[in-house]
Amino acid sequence: MIRGVVTVFGVWFVAFWVHTSDVQRSDAFHYQASRMSMACLYTIEAYGPDAATLRPILNEAFDEVDRIDRLMSNYKRDSELSRINADAARHPLTIDPELFDFIADALRYTRESDGAFDITVGPLMRAWGFFGGEGRVPPAAELAAVRRYVGGGHVILNPRERTIAFDEPGVELDLGGIAKGYAVDRVVSLLQARKIAAALVSAGGSTIYGLAAPPDRDGWDVDIQDPLHAGKIATTVRLRNRALSVAGTSEKFFEAGGVRYSHIMDPRTGTPVQGVLSVAVLTSSGTAGDALDDAFFVLGPERSRTYLDKLPGTEVCFFLPDSAGGWSLLHR
Repeated sequence: MIRGVVTVFGVWFVAFWVHTSDVQRSDAFHYQASRMSMACLYTIEAYGPDAATLRPILNEAFDEVDRIDRLMSNYKRDSELSRINADAARHPLTIDPELFDFIADALRYTRESDGAFDITVGPLMRAWGFFGGEGRVPPAAELAAVRRYVGGGHVILNPRERTIAFDEPGVELDLGGIAKGYAVDRVVSLLQARKIAAALVSAGGSTIYGLAAPPDRDGWDVDIQDPLHAGKIATTVRLRNRALSVAGTSEKFFEAGGVRYSHIMDPRTGTPVQGVLSVAVLTSSGTAGDALDDAFFVLGPERSRTYLDKLPGTEVCFFLPDSAGGWSLLHR
């Protein structure tokens, strides 16, 4: 039994346990490795027919995650995303084709979720102190001023010229809610191209993809952590060519005036979401799961029904606080 990482630099992530104790096939070699990237620990467990190539293939996969981080990080001043945030309000920028397509895809999730998921939340994250800060409740006037910069309509994409522009200064993109899932998908594609038989790819435990299944098993059994107790398990899911993404209030939060504020922001109100402990999404890709767990967290169980009906093959688990100080699970 292999236990996943629970904390990385003081940040809470969903713990996962992978049960592979009954692997019996002698023709499948096994290798597991981890690397810090995109501010979390990426872990890959893989099975393949050639022991000598597993290590370099996984190193190549981690290099791919590092490449995406250099492209999409808003913490690295020399990243393509940082260049966009610095200059796109002054004039249209011709940007990397991969990043252009990724931003266009992210904005599609914004439209389809009626703004519940939005990559323009950067100014809100700064105002609430979640971007490199300790957390703070911004004054009402400051919050009102910042909210004018939030919304997908501020981003102008020109598909023919492959340019991006912002309609006014102050707009800022934050890809943290979806980039890790995209990196997971890129790793899975690389592993498939390298003929890896089965793998489990985890981005800090918050987005996990199970490629095929380990020897003599039907899939990868992944335990979702109790949203209130780090040492307990809430439920178990099985992944086979499927992704699990989890958004929770315990990842990053602060308390002020007896109220707990999490980093998951409702872009439409400009305030952190209340009334949901965590959301787990099972879907076809890490990119989709990474966007949808935030969208469903913001929408909540009732308002998410219409959106979920448009996503065949997607399941969502809502972990909700109950009156006794515990939680209840609603599975859809």
